[in-house]
Amino acid sequence: MSLLRLGSSAFRAIHPRFLSQGAFEKAQADLKKLKEEPDNETKLKIYALYKQASEGDVAGSRPGMMDFVKRAKYDAWSQLKGTTKDDASSKYVGLIKQLLAEDATEVADSGPGIAELPKIQGLDYAIEGKVFKMTLNRPKKFNALTLDMYRGIQEGLKYAQGNPSVTIAVLTGTGNYFCSGNDLSNFAAAATKDAAGVKEMAEEAKVVLRDYVKAYIDFDKPLVALINGPAIGISVTVLALFDAVYATNKATFQTPFAQVGQSPEGASAYTFPLLMGPTRAAEFLLFGRKLSALEAKEFGLVNEVFEEATFIQQTSSLLAKYSSLPPESMRESKKLLRKIHKDNLYKVNEEECDLICDRWQSAECKNAIANFLSKSKK
Repeated sequence: MSLLRLGSSAFRAIHPRFLSQGAFEKAQADLKKLKEEPDNETKLKIYALYKQASEGDVAGSRPGMMDFVKRAKYDAWSQLKGTTKDDASSKYVGLIKQLLAEDATEVADSGPGIAELPKIQGLDYAIEGKVFKMTLNRPKKFNALTLDMYRGIQEGLKYAQGNPSVTIAVLTGTGNYFCSGNDLSNFAAAATKDAAGVKEMAEEAKVVLRDYVKAYIDFDKPLVALINGPAIGISVTVLALFDAVYATNKATFQTPFAQVGQSPEGASAYTFPLLMGPTRAAEFLLFGRKLSALEAKEFGLVNEVFEEATFIQQTSSLLAKYSSLPPESMRESKKLLRKIHKDNLYKVNEEECDLICDRWQSAECKNAIANFLSKSKK
């Protein structure tokens, strides 16, 4: 799914004055070869450069706020007013070449993986001693979660649970962010569909979310999160389902659901009041208060905060220590700790997913996402 569908016309050949038809056609074909989908801002640049190269300055009136995809495209195109067609064509070709080079670099930086697990773009798997490690690896996209990554994490947890040599599972991130939450392009394409299409997409996304959270609830080995930077949305709400959460002093935690017209998920409607108390949980989940790492520790969301410079060294030492403990003792103890909450976690997960499915289809959500994207471009 994609927020900005460029349309079949974006791939038709044109012939600008000072750029060969072959070069422009090749750039359009190369766009389809990208393994990593560009972010929304880059998609807008691609669209705008294509339109400016083929048609010149933008024409027509600006679409309304509720049609936020067409409005965003119009705004991007209008920013190129006065740019010649051949200059726009040249910039289009240059941008595609840059994206191809970056795409090749990201693929090369991915880890070797594990034979029993699928190769997921943006998610690396590794075995380090008795520790199974999953690393979010989309640093240019702030490690935002794609639908494939949601499914890949589920597969990783299933693998770790069934592998007798694994005693502990770990989730961390690459780059400056731990995770910026859900990739908006997962569901924002619904803006171009009718009510039936929106409902179908929302129902499909609901199942993905429900199964994703359930995978954490069902995982019965120790699960540790290493928060290397800011964490947002779904990457925060599931943390209460981990057994230990360690963060750098640079990490922050935020659940800006109201900003995008959505609602809590990750069973946080149940777990956060237990961790923080009802008033703190309400402030965090309803109003989107951003917590520093030390505040998150005070709220009970984080076990310990380490200096960024020593974070890897100190957490690696802890993991080596914990992974050497008797595995069945830890596993059975975790089952006992979770048993009293498990039915409630299942129930709340279902209720949260039902509600967020409704929210995704609401005009309020659509408008809030439009406002959010508009502000993020400034």
